[in-house]
Amino acid sequence: METGTTGETSGPEWVGLPGGLLTLRRLLLVVWTCLLAAVTAVLLGLAVGPAWAAVGAFWLAVLAWGWVLLGRNWRSWRYAERADDLLISRGVLWREQTVVPYGRMQLVEVTSGPLERRFGLASVQLHTAAAASDARIPGLVPAEAERLRDRLTELGEARSAGL
Repeated sequence: METGTTGETSGPEWVGLPGGLLTLRRLLLVVWTCLLAAVTAVLLGLAVGPAWAAVGAFWLAVLAWGWVLLGRNWRSWRYAERADDLLISRGVLWREQTVVPYGRMQLVEVTSGPLERRFGLASVQLHTAAAASDARIPGLVPAEAERLRDRLTELGEARSAGL
């Protein structure tokens, strides 16, 4: 993967996240907002009166708004492997781009919680000497997460040996 700075003007080859992460996050949004809508409607209906139960519909508006925001956030996540470092870009309103040099990586781990495993997802966590420069790539397919971990570990060992 020779996409480093070799005098060419083309940018890095960005890779987006798979759709499973968006599905998981939207499912959690639906579950929590529907639960909050039902609890709000029942509590206000019993305490104040049946007309006030309609306030529970507020959570359905939050659901619609959150649905759109989750899609925008998911599309903003991407990463690129270059010759000397890994780029991670994310954010809609405030864009954040993290550059992690391979030689500075101390630990690369793949994690997957119960919900992530259910949806066939894993996250890659990169640890460096400076805690502020740690980076994370969520929602990858487990095979891609393991491939990325192995590649980053191999490149990190090669680069740190040259220091």
